[in-house]
Amino acid sequence: MATGADVRDILELGGVESENTGTINKKDIINSDKKKSKKSSETLTFKRPEGMHREVYALLYSDKKDAPPLLPSDTTQGYRTVKAKLGSKKVRPWKWMPFTNPARKDGAMFYHWRRAAEEGKDYPFARFNKTVQVPVYSEQEYQMYLHDDAWTKAETDHLFDLARRFDLRFVVIHDRYDHQQFKKRSVEDLKERYYHICAKLANIRAAPGTDLKIPVFDAGHERRRKEQLERLYNRTPEQVAEEEYLIQELRKIETRKKEREKRTQDLQKLITAADTTTEQRRAERKAPKKKLPQKKETEKPAVPETAGIKFPDFKSAGVTLRSQRMKLPSSVGQKKIKALEQMLMELGVDLNPMPTEEIVQMFNELRSDLVLLYELKQAFANCEYELQMLRHRYEALAKAGSIGPLSVEGTHPDGQTGLGIEEGKGDAKDQIIDVVGAPLTPNSVRRKVVGAEQGALRSPTQMP
Repeated sequence: MATGADVRDILELGGVESENTGTINKKDIINSDKKKSKKSSETLTFKRPEGMHREVYALLYSDKKDAPPLLPSDTTQGYRTVKAKLGSKKVRPWKWMPFTNPARKDGAMFYHWRRAAEEGKDYPFARFNKTVQVPVYSEQEYQMYLHDDAWTKAETDHLFDLARRFDLRFVVIHDRYDHQQFKKRSVEDLKERYYHICAKLANIRAAPGTDLKIPVFDAGHERRRKEQLERLYNRTPEQVAEEEYLIQELRKIETRKKEREKRTQDLQKLITAADTTTEQRRAERKAPKKKLPQKKETEKPAVPETAGIKFPDFKSAGVTLRSQRMKLPSSVGQKKIKALEQMLMELGVDLNPMPTEEIVQMFNELRSDLVLLYELKQAFANCEYELQMLRHRYEALAKAGSIGPLSVEGTHPDGQTGLGIEEGKGDAKDQIIDVVGAPLTPNSVRRKVVGAEQGALRSPTQMP
Protein backbone atom coordinates (compact mmCIF):
# COMPACT_ATOMS: atom_id res chain seq x y z
CA MET A 1 0.00 0.00 0.00
CA ALA A 2 1.33 3.41 -0.99
CA THR A 3 2.24 5.77 1.74
CA GLY A 4 1.86 9.57 1.83
CA ALA A 5 5.47 10.08 0.80
CA ASP A 6 4.88 8.12 -2.37
CA VAL A 7 1.85 10.26 -3.20
CA ARG A 8 3.87 13.42 -2.61
CA ASP A 9 6.59 12.20 -4.93
CA ILE A 10 4.06 11.40 -7.65
CA LEU A 11 2.38 14.81 -7.32
CA GLU A 12 5.76 16.56 -6.88
CA LEU A 13 4.64 18.04 -3.66
CA GLY A 14 6.84 19.08 -0.84
CA GLY A 15 6.91 21.30 2.17
CA VAL A 16 8.00 21.36 5.72
CA GLU A 17 4.62 20.67 7.16
CA SER A 18 3.83 17.78 4.82
CA GLU A 19 7.26 16.27 5.30
CA ASN A 20 7.02 16.47 9.04
CA THR A 21 3.51 15.10 9.36
CA GLY A 22 3.73 12.62 6.48
CA THR A 23 0.13 13.29 5.48
CA ILE A 24 -1.31 15.16 2.46
CA ASN A 25 -3.30 18.26 3.20
CA LYS A 26 -5.82 20.12 1.08
CA LYS A 27 -3.45 23.12 0.86
CA ASP A 28 -0.71 20.97 -0.62
CA ILE A 29 -2.89 19.94 -3.53
CA ILE A 30 -4.41 23.42 -4.22
CA ASN A 31 -1.21 25.48 -3.82
CA SER A 32 1.00 23.17 -5.88
CA ASP A 33 1.34 25.71 -8.83
CA LYS A 34 2.27 28.55 -6.54
CA LYS A 35 5.05 26.55 -5.03
CA LYS A 36 6.50 25.84 -8.48
CA SER A 37 6.43 29.56 -9.37
CA LYS A 38 8.17 30.37 -6.15
CA LYS A 39 10.94 27.97 -7.00
CA SER A 40 11.37 29.46 -10.50
CA SER A 41 11.35 33.00 -9.13
CA GLU A 42 14.07 32.13 -6.68
CA THR A 43 16.55 31.81 -9.60
CA LEU A 44 19.19 34.55 -9.76
CA THR A 45 18.34 37.45 -12.15
CA PHE A 46 20.16 40.73 -12.93
CA LYS A 47 18.32 43.96 -13.66
CA ARG A 48 19.64 46.73 -15.89
CA PRO A 49 20.79 49.63 -13.72
CA GLU A 50 19.01 52.93 -14.13
CA GLY A 51 20.75 55.30 -16.53
CA MET A 52 22.58 52.52 -18.40
CA HIS A 53 21.73 52.17 -22.08
CA ARG A 54 20.46 48.90 -23.43
CA GLU A 55 23.43 48.50 -25.80
CA VAL A 56 25.93 48.85 -22.94
CA TYR A 57 23.98 46.39 -20.80
CA ALA A 58 23.97 43.91 -23.67
CA LEU A 59 27.77 44.03 -23.78
CA LEU A 60 27.94 43.01 -20.11
CA TYR A 61 25.30 40.27 -20.13
CA SER A 62 24.71 37.57 -22.71
CA ASP A 63 21.41 36.06 -23.71
CA LYS A 64 21.90 33.25 -21.19
CA LYS A 65 21.69 35.79 -18.37
CA ASP A 66 25.11 34.85 -17.14
CA ALA A 67 26.94 37.05 -14.75
CA PRO A 68 29.45 39.47 -16.23
CA PRO A 69 33.01 38.12 -16.36
CA LEU A 70 35.54 39.32 -13.86
CA LEU A 71 38.32 39.43 -16.46
CA PRO A 72 38.06 40.48 -20.15
CA SER A 73 37.66 37.45 -22.37
CA ASP A 74 38.17 37.00 -26.11
CA THR A 75 34.92 35.61 -27.45
CA THR A 76 33.37 35.62 -30.91
CA GLN A 77 30.23 37.31 -29.66
CA GLY A 78 29.96 41.08 -29.50
CA TYR A 79 31.05 44.00 -31.66
CA ARG A 80 34.33 42.73 -33.05
CA THR A 81 35.87 42.86 -36.53
CA VAL A 82 37.36 39.86 -38.20
CA LYS A 83 41.13 39.91 -38.30
CA ALA A 84 42.91 40.09 -41.61
CA LYS A 85 43.80 36.71 -43.01
CA LEU A 86 47.31 37.02 -44.31
CA GLY A 87 48.48 34.61 -46.98
CA SER A 88 51.25 32.18 -46.50
CA LYS A 89 53.04 33.15 -49.73
CA LYS A 90 56.52 34.55 -49.74
CA VAL A 91 56.78 38.35 -49.72
CA ARG A 92 58.04 39.86 -52.94
CA PRO A 93 61.26 41.78 -52.36
CA TRP A 94 61.59 45.51 -53.03
CA LYS A 95 64.80 47.22 -54.01
CA TRP A 96 66.11 50.80 -53.99
CA MET A 97 67.15 51.29 -57.62
CA PRO A 98 67.98 54.20 -59.97
CA PHE A 99 65.86 55.31 -62.94
CA THR A 100 65.85 57.99 -65.63
CA ASN A 101 62.95 59.93 -67.08
CA PRO A 102 62.89 59.82 -70.92
CA ALA A 103 61.22 63.25 -70.98
CA ARG A 104 64.40 64.85 -69.66
CA LYS A 105 67.30 65.49 -71.98
CA ASP A 106 69.91 66.28 -69.29
CA GLY A 107 70.39 62.62 -68.23
CA ALA A 108 69.42 63.24 -64.60
CA MET A 109 69.46 60.12 -62.41
CA PHE A 110 66.79 59.53 -59.74
CA TYR A 111 66.15 56.74 -57.22
CA HIS A 112 62.99 55.09 -55.94
CA TRP A 113 61.72 51.86 -54.42
CA ARG A 114 60.66 49.24 -56.91
CA ARG A 115 60.04 45.49 -56.97
CA ALA A 116 63.13 43.50 -57.71
CA ALA A 117 61.37 41.67 -60.55
CA GLU A 118 60.86 44.99 -62.40
CA GLU A 119 64.54 45.92 -62.45
CA GLY A 120 65.67 47.13 -65.86
CA LYS A 121 62.19 48.03 -67.16
CA ASP A 122 61.26 51.45 -68.50
CA TYR A 123 59.89 54.14 -66.27
CA PRO A 124 56.09 53.42 -66.09
CA PHE A 125 55.08 57.09 -66.35
CA ALA A 126 57.06 57.65 -69.53
CA ARG A 127 53.97 56.78 -71.62
CA PHE A 128 52.35 60.05 -70.50
CA ASN A 129 55.11 62.10 -72.14
CA LYS A 130 53.23 63.30 -75.23
CA THR A 131 54.89 65.85 -77.50
CA VAL A 132 53.52 67.95 -80.35
CA GLN A 133 54.91 67.17 -83.77
CA VAL A 134 56.14 70.54 -85.05
CA PRO A 135 57.00 70.41 -88.77
CA VAL A 136 60.54 70.97 -89.93
CA TYR A 137 61.37 72.77 -93.19
CA SER A 138 64.53 72.98 -95.20
CA GLU A 139 66.31 76.03 -96.56
CA GLN A 140 65.11 75.32 -100.09
CA GLU A 141 61.48 74.93 -98.98
CA TYR A 142 61.64 78.19 -97.08
CA GLN A 143 63.03 80.12 -100.03
CA MET A 144 60.52 78.67 -102.48
CA TYR A 145 57.26 78.54 -100.50
CA LEU A 146 57.58 80.09 -97.02
CA HIS A 147 59.28 83.40 -97.75
CA ASP A 148 57.47 86.45 -96.36
CA ASP A 149 58.62 90.07 -96.47
CA ALA A 150 57.28 90.76 -92.95
CA TRP A 151 59.18 87.82 -91.44
CA THR A 152 62.86 86.94 -91.66
CA LYS A 153 64.14 83.39 -91.65
CA ALA A 154 65.90 83.86 -88.30
CA GLU A 155 62.67 85.10 -86.73
CA THR A 156 60.72 82.17 -88.19
CA ASP A 157 63.31 79.72 -86.90
CA HIS A 158 63.09 81.30 -83.45
CA LEU A 159 59.28 80.95 -83.50
CA PHE A 160 59.39 77.25 -84.40
CA ASP A 161 62.09 76.60 -81.82
CA LEU A 162 59.87 78.08 -79.09
CA ALA A 163 56.88 76.11 -80.44
CA ARG A 164 58.83 72.85 -79.94
CA ARG A 165 60.03 73.84 -76.50
CA PHE A 166 56.64 74.89 -75.12
CA ASP A 167 54.30 72.54 -77.06
CA LEU A 168 52.43 75.29 -78.93
CA ARG A 169 51.48 77.17 -75.76
CA PHE A 170 51.38 80.49 -77.58
CA VAL A 171 50.86 82.58 -74.46
CA VAL A 172 54.12 81.20 -73.07
CA ILE A 173 55.76 81.53 -76.48
CA HIS A 174 54.77 85.20 -76.61
CA ASP A 175 56.18 85.71 -73.12
CA ARG A 176 59.52 84.07 -74.00
CA TYR A 177 59.75 85.65 -77.45
CA ASP A 178 62.87 87.73 -78.02
CA HIS A 179 61.29 91.11 -78.60
CA GLN A 180 64.63 92.92 -78.32
CA GLN A 181 66.29 91.13 -81.20
CA PHE A 182 63.20 90.77 -83.36
CA LYS A 183 60.16 92.86 -84.07
CA LYS A 184 57.48 92.99 -81.40
CA ARG A 185 54.70 90.55 -82.27
CA SER A 186 51.30 89.80 -80.77
CA VAL A 187 49.94 86.34 -79.99
CA GLU A 188 47.70 86.52 -83.09
CA ASP A 189 50.70 87.34 -85.30
CA LEU A 190 52.64 84.34 -83.98
CA LYS A 191 49.67 82.01 -84.48
CA GLU A 192 49.00 83.30 -87.96
CA ARG A 193 52.62 82.80 -89.06
CA TYR A 194 52.87 79.31 -87.56
CA TYR A 195 49.59 77.93 -89.01
CA HIS A 196 50.28 79.54 -92.38
CA ILE A 197 53.60 77.67 -92.65
CA CYS A 198 51.96 74.40 -91.48
CA ALA A 199 49.28 74.71 -94.19
CA LYS A 200 51.88 75.45 -96.88
CA LEU A 201 54.04 72.46 -95.90
CA ALA A 202 51.00 70.16 -95.78
CA ASN A 203 49.99 71.17 -99.32
CA ILE A 204 53.51 70.74 -100.65
CA ARG A 205 54.19 67.34 -99.07
CA ALA A 206 50.72 65.82 -99.61
CA ALA A 207 50.28 63.12 -102.20
CA PRO A 208 48.09 64.07 -105.17
CA GLY A 209 44.41 63.14 -104.79
CA THR A 210 44.32 63.08 -100.99
CA ASP A 211 41.92 65.11 -98.86
CA LEU A 212 43.77 67.22 -96.33
CA LYS A 213 42.49 68.71 -93.10
CA ILE A 214 44.48 71.92 -93.11
CA PRO A 215 44.22 74.06 -89.95
CA VAL A 216 43.10 77.61 -90.70
CA PHE A 217 43.59 80.48 -88.29
CA ASP A 218 41.70 83.75 -88.81
CA ALA A 219 43.83 86.37 -87.11
CA GLY A 220 41.43 89.23 -87.88
CA HIS A 221 38.51 87.41 -86.24
CA GLU A 222 40.60 86.61 -83.19
CA ARG A 223 41.63 90.25 -82.79
CA ARG A 224 38.03 91.44 -83.06
CA ARG A 225 36.93 88.81 -80.57
CA LYS A 226 39.49 89.90 -77.99
CA GLU A 227 38.66 93.54 -78.58
CA GLN A 228 34.98 92.91 -78.01
CA LEU A 229 35.77 90.87 -74.93
CA GLU A 230 37.88 93.70 -73.56
CA ARG A 231 35.12 96.20 -74.18
CA LEU A 232 32.64 93.92 -72.49
CA TYR A 233 34.91 93.56 -69.48
CA ASN A 234 35.58 97.31 -69.21
CA ARG A 235 31.90 98.29 -69.13
CA THR A 236 30.75 100.59 -66.37
CA PRO A 237 27.74 99.73 -64.16
CA GLU A 238 25.75 102.47 -65.94
CA GLN A 239 26.42 100.85 -69.31
CA VAL A 240 25.40 97.41 -68.01
CA ALA A 241 22.15 98.84 -66.64
CA GLU A 242 21.48 100.65 -69.93
CA GLU A 243 22.04 97.46 -71.91
CA GLU A 244 19.64 95.50 -69.70
CA TYR A 245 17.06 98.26 -70.09
CA LEU A 246 17.41 98.20 -73.87
CA ILE A 247 17.03 94.43 -73.95
CA GLN A 248 13.82 94.68 -71.93
CA GLU A 249 12.51 97.38 -74.23
CA LEU A 250 13.31 95.23 -77.26
CA ARG A 251 11.33 92.36 -75.78
CA LYS A 252 8.41 94.71 -75.10
CA ILE A 253 8.53 95.97 -78.69
CA GLU A 254 8.48 92.42 -80.04
CA THR A 255 5.56 91.54 -77.76
CA ARG A 256 3.61 94.61 -78.85
CA LYS A 257 4.31 93.83 -82.48
CA LYS A 258 2.94 90.29 -82.09
CA GLU A 259 -0.14 91.62 -80.29
CA ARG A 260 -0.69 94.20 -83.02
CA GLU A 261 -0.45 91.55 -85.72
CA LYS A 262 -2.87 89.33 -83.84
CA ARG A 263 -5.37 92.17 -83.43
CA THR A 264 -5.05 92.95 -87.14
CA GLN A 265 -5.82 89.35 -88.04
CA ASP A 266 -8.81 89.27 -85.70
CA LEU A 267 -10.14 92.51 -87.18
CA GLN A 268 -9.66 91.18 -90.70
CA LYS A 269 -11.62 88.06 -89.77
CA LEU A 270 -14.48 90.17 -88.43
CA ILE A 271 -14.57 92.31 -91.56
CA THR A 272 -14.52 89.22 -93.77
CA ALA A 273 -17.33 87.66 -91.73
CA ALA A 274 -19.43 90.81 -92.06
CA ASP A 275 -18.88 91.02 -95.84
CA THR A 276 -19.67 87.32 -96.28
CA THR A 277 -22.86 87.62 -94.23
CA THR A 278 -24.01 90.63 -96.25
CA GLU A 279 -23.38 88.85 -99.55
CA GLN A 280 -25.29 85.80 -98.39
CA ARG A 281 -28.24 87.93 -97.31
CA ARG A 282 -28.35 89.59 -100.73
CA ALA A 283 -28.18 86.22 -102.48
CA GLU A 284 -31.04 84.89 -100.37
CA ARG A 285 -33.21 87.92 -101.20
CA LYS A 286 -32.58 87.53 -104.94
CA ALA A 287 -33.36 83.78 -104.86
CA PRO A 288 -36.88 82.76 -106.11
CA LYS A 289 -39.51 82.02 -103.50
CA LYS A 290 -40.25 78.57 -105.01
CA LYS A 291 -37.19 77.10 -103.27
CA LEU A 292 -38.49 77.93 -99.81
CA PRO A 293 -40.62 74.75 -99.39
CA GLN A 294 -37.56 72.64 -100.14
CA LYS A 295 -35.70 74.31 -97.30
CA LYS A 296 -38.57 73.53 -94.95
CA GLU A 297 -38.39 69.86 -95.82
CA THR A 298 -34.67 69.65 -95.02
CA GLU A 299 -35.17 71.30 -91.59
CA LYS A 300 -31.56 72.62 -91.49
CA PRO A 301 -30.83 76.11 -90.19
CA ALA A 302 -29.16 78.16 -92.92
CA VAL A 303 -26.57 79.89 -90.73
CA PRO A 304 -23.38 81.04 -92.44
CA GLU A 305 -20.16 79.55 -91.12
CA THR A 306 -18.48 82.92 -90.81
CA ALA A 307 -21.26 84.45 -88.70
CA GLY A 308 -20.82 85.77 -85.17
CA ILE A 309 -22.45 82.71 -83.53
CA LYS A 310 -22.17 79.12 -84.71
CA PHE A 311 -25.32 77.35 -83.61
CA PRO A 312 -25.14 73.55 -83.24
CA ASP A 313 -26.60 71.39 -85.97
CA PHE A 314 -28.86 68.66 -84.54
CA LYS A 315 -28.26 65.63 -86.73
CA SER A 316 -28.81 62.94 -84.11
CA ALA A 317 -31.55 60.42 -84.61
CA GLY A 318 -34.74 60.75 -82.64
CA VAL A 319 -37.24 63.46 -81.81
CA THR A 320 -35.85 66.90 -80.94
CA LEU A 321 -37.53 70.16 -80.02
CA ARG A 322 -37.19 73.01 -82.46
CA SER A 323 -36.64 75.42 -79.56
CA GLN A 324 -33.30 73.73 -78.85
CA ARG A 325 -31.92 75.37 -81.98
CA MET A 326 -32.38 78.80 -80.39
CA LYS A 327 -30.16 77.99 -77.41
CA LEU A 328 -26.90 79.92 -77.47
CA PRO A 329 -23.74 77.77 -77.52
CA SER A 330 -21.39 77.71 -74.55
CA SER A 331 -18.71 79.54 -76.54
CA VAL A 332 -20.64 82.82 -76.18
CA GLY A 333 -19.52 84.68 -73.06
CA GLN A 334 -21.77 86.17 -70.40
CA LYS A 335 -20.95 89.73 -71.43
CA LYS A 336 -21.99 89.04 -75.00
CA ILE A 337 -25.18 87.35 -73.83
CA LYS A 338 -26.14 90.35 -71.67
CA ALA A 339 -25.30 92.78 -74.46
CA LEU A 340 -27.30 90.66 -76.92
CA GLU A 341 -30.35 90.62 -74.64
CA GLN A 342 -30.17 94.39 -74.16
CA MET A 343 -29.93 94.99 -77.92
CA LEU A 344 -32.92 92.70 -78.53
CA MET A 345 -34.93 94.55 -75.91
CA GLU A 346 -34.06 97.91 -77.53
CA LEU A 347 -35.16 96.53 -80.90
CA GLY A 348 -38.45 95.28 -79.39
CA VAL A 349 -37.76 91.63 -80.18
CA ASP A 350 -38.99 88.93 -77.85
CA LEU A 351 -36.22 86.99 -76.16
CA ASN A 352 -38.11 83.68 -76.53
CA PRO A 353 -40.28 83.83 -79.68
CA MET A 354 -42.50 81.08 -81.00
CA PRO A 355 -40.07 78.45 -82.40
CA THR A 356 -41.45 77.90 -85.85
CA GLU A 357 -39.08 76.87 -88.64
CA GLU A 358 -38.88 80.31 -90.23
CA ILE A 359 -38.76 82.18 -86.89
CA VAL A 360 -35.96 79.98 -85.58
CA GLN A 361 -33.88 80.56 -88.69
CA MET A 362 -34.45 84.32 -88.76
CA PHE A 363 -33.98 84.71 -84.99
CA ASN A 364 -30.63 82.87 -85.06
CA GLU A 365 -29.47 84.96 -88.00
CA LEU A 366 -30.49 88.15 -86.21
CA ARG A 367 -28.59 87.27 -83.03
CA SER A 368 -25.57 86.21 -85.05
CA ASP A 369 -25.56 89.57 -86.85
CA LEU A 370 -25.97 91.44 -83.56
CA VAL A 371 -22.99 89.63 -82.02
CA LEU A 372 -20.94 90.37 -85.13
CA LEU A 373 -21.97 94.03 -84.87
CA TYR A 374 -20.99 94.05 -81.20
CA GLU A 375 -17.53 92.67 -81.98
CA LEU A 376 -17.01 95.12 -84.84
CA LYS A 377 -17.90 98.04 -82.58
CA GLN A 378 -15.43 96.83 -79.98
CA ALA A 379 -12.68 96.48 -82.59
CA PHE A 380 -13.50 99.94 -83.95
CA ALA A 381 -13.28 101.45 -80.44
CA ASN A 382 -9.94 99.74 -79.85
CA CYS A 383 -8.54 101.07 -83.12
CA GLU A 384 -9.76 104.58 -82.34
CA TYR A 385 -8.16 104.47 -78.92
CA GLU A 386 -4.83 103.23 -80.27
CA LEU A 387 -4.93 105.85 -83.02
CA GLN A 388 -5.44 108.63 -80.47
CA MET A 389 -2.62 107.27 -78.30
CA LEU A 390 -0.21 107.07 -81.24
CA ARG A 391 -1.23 110.56 -82.38
CA HIS A 392 -0.39 112.05 -78.97
CA ARG A 393 2.92 110.21 -78.80
CA TYR A 394 3.80 111.26 -82.31
CA GLU A 395 3.05 114.89 -81.51
CA ALA A 396 5.18 114.68 -78.35
CA LEU A 397 8.12 113.30 -80.32
CA ALA A 398 7.63 115.91 -83.03
CA LYS A 399 7.79 118.69 -80.44
CA ALA A 400 10.96 117.18 -79.03
CA GLY A 401 12.54 117.43 -82.48
CA SER A 402 13.29 113.73 -82.97
CA ILE A 403 10.64 113.38 -85.74
CA GLY A 404 9.53 115.65 -88.55
CA PRO A 405 6.48 117.93 -88.16
CA LEU A 406 2.93 116.72 -88.71
CA SER A 407 1.01 117.50 -91.88
CA VAL A 408 -2.78 117.56 -92.04
CA GLU A 409 -4.16 115.48 -94.89
CA GLY A 410 -7.86 115.60 -94.08
CA THR A 411 -10.47 115.21 -91.42
CA HIS A 412 -12.38 112.21 -90.26
CA PRO A 413 -16.19 112.06 -90.19
CA ASP A 414 -16.12 112.65 -86.43
CA GLY A 415 -14.23 115.91 -86.87
CA GLN A 416 -10.78 114.60 -85.89
CA THR A 417 -7.79 115.65 -87.93
CA GLY A 418 -5.83 112.92 -89.70
CA LEU A 419 -2.12 112.37 -89.58
CA GLY A 420 0.14 112.77 -92.57
CA ILE A 421 3.83 112.54 -93.29
CA GLU A 422 5.78 113.84 -96.18
CA GLU A 423 6.47 111.52 -99.10
CA GLY A 424 9.30 109.06 -98.62
CA LYS A 425 8.72 108.73 -94.85
CA GLY A 426 6.06 106.00 -94.81
CA ASP A 427 8.49 103.29 -93.73
CA ALA A 428 9.89 105.54 -91.03
CA LYS A 429 6.38 106.01 -89.64
CA ASP A 430 5.92 102.25 -89.24
CA GLN A 431 9.25 101.97 -87.47
CA ILE A 432 8.38 104.85 -85.18
CA ILE A 433 5.03 103.32 -84.31
CA ASP A 434 6.65 99.98 -83.54
CA VAL A 435 9.13 101.63 -81.23
CA VAL A 436 6.86 104.21 -79.66
CA GLY A 437 3.71 102.16 -79.19
CA ALA A 438 3.76 101.23 -75.51
CA PRO A 439 1.64 98.47 -73.97
CA LEU A 440 -1.64 99.62 -72.46
CA THR A 441 -1.93 99.81 -68.71
CA PRO A 442 -4.69 97.79 -66.94
CA ASN A 443 -6.70 100.95 -66.20
CA SER A 444 -6.54 102.12 -69.79
CA VAL A 445 -7.55 98.70 -71.06
CA ARG A 446 -10.49 98.63 -68.66
CA ARG A 447 -11.66 102.11 -69.71
CA LYS A 448 -11.27 101.16 -73.36
CA VAL A 449 -13.34 97.98 -73.02
CA VAL A 450 -16.06 99.70 -71.02
CA GLY A 451 -16.26 102.50 -73.58
CA ALA A 452 -16.51 99.99 -76.41
CA GLU A 453 -19.30 98.08 -74.70
CA GLN A 454 -21.25 101.24 -73.95
CA GLY A 455 -20.87 102.36 -77.57
CA ALA A 456 -22.08 98.97 -78.79
CA LEU A 457 -25.10 99.06 -76.48
CA ARG A 458 -26.17 102.62 -77.31
CA SER A 459 -26.66 102.19 -81.09
CA PRO A 460 -27.11 98.50 -81.94
CA THR A 461 -28.81 99.13 -85.29
CA GLN A 462 -26.17 101.42 -86.72
CA MET A 463 -22.95 100.13 -88.22
CA PRO A 464 -19.82 102.24 -87.67
